[in-house]
Amino acid sequence: MFTTAHKIFTHDSRDMKHLDDHSIDLVITSPPYPMIEMWDNQFCSIDPSIKDYLNAADGPKAFELMHRILDDVWAELFRVMKNGAFACVNIGDAVRTINSKFQLYPNHSRIQGKFVEIGFDVLPLILWRKQTNAPNKFMGSGMLPAGAYVTLEHEYILIFRKGGKREFKTAAQKEKRMQSSFFWEERNTWFSDLWDLKGARQDTNNRNMRKRSAAFPLMLPFRLINMYSLSGDAVLDPFMGTGTTILAAIAAARNSIGFELESSFSQYLCEIIQEDISALRKVNVDRIKDHLDFISRCKDRGQELKHLNSYFGFPVMTAQEKELKLSFVKEIDELQSNLFQASYFNDHQIKNIRPEEMSLDSFDPESFIQNTIAFEPE
Repeated sequence: MFTTAHKIFTHDSRDMKHLDDHSIDLVITSPPYPMIEMWDNQFCSIDPSIKDYLNAADGPKAFELMHRILDDVWAELFRVMKNGAFACVNIGDAVRTINSKFQLYPNHSRIQGKFVEIGFDVLPLILWRKQTNAPNKFMGSGMLPAGAYVTLEHEYILIFRKGGKREFKTAAQKEKRMQSSFFWEERNTWFSDLWDLKGARQDTNNRNMRKRSAAFPLMLPFRLINMYSLSGDAVLDPFMGTGTTILAAIAAARNSIGFELESSFSQYLCEIIQEDISALRKVNVDRIKDHLDFISRCKDRGQELKHLNSYFGFPVMTAQEKELKLSFVKEIDELQSNLFQASYFNDHQIKNIRPEEMSLDSFDPESFIQNTIAFEPE
């Protein structure tokens, strides 16, 4: 039975002594944002001089000292990541008025500069446009020139790589890579440099946790995990928060590790990780449904799909998708405090996973979804 492990450390990620050198395949995280007031106390508790500079109205100095705290985490990432591993950092710039002086604090460019200094390669970034229902799109002086400023309606997903391209030399490595492929139509959406995703709603009743958390939606780390890692790889989030990266790793059949100073966050994750396993399973079920919709659109256009996926038996666009295989969460067990094991359905437990006969001409998506997306117990 295929399983993945998920470990939570209530520890400062500036010293990830629990992790060996060159042990992590992918990092996905969203750190506290310097110069956003909700995180002032966290930064000031680590370096009290930050508060002194804020009180003295020296925003640029406070900004720099906040980033120096994050710099220690970025250095640790370089140590624990394997050569060829990726790091994806979700960060937003900050705007703030200090002593009547309004200005932007460019968090994304400060982080990029430090990653380069440490030795990472910078890759093209993604702009995450956070959907908003706000009726006013202006700030400052309203309709009167010239004191207005544009609103920040996007955040950045910075992407870095340690060393050269990851190599797949053995037959087993190449097979795992093929099985971890994604759909052609997913690639066209995921590898765009502009993502339009809703921000995550915080369902916790803990007011302090809501104040301290700015979780991204599950599909953000789920996409990145599928784009930059293989099934069974190790994914790290050094600023775990409410654990969205951990949940995405479970859904994507990767191992994961999270670091979080605030114990209430790890307790919250321990509660929700078992809450709705079917929701984690549904992420890949929805991918199949979306692909079946894509097949239907291709048929309506008279567009030929020349390949069959050997696992599911349905048509795919390219030969690289022929070995694509999705894993579906069966159950999650807490082995010990802050250590979970996720298990996945075996092939024979997924109803009619390989139809005996399948042809492109006779393929019926509605029939397939009814007959296939069902899970049987042992």
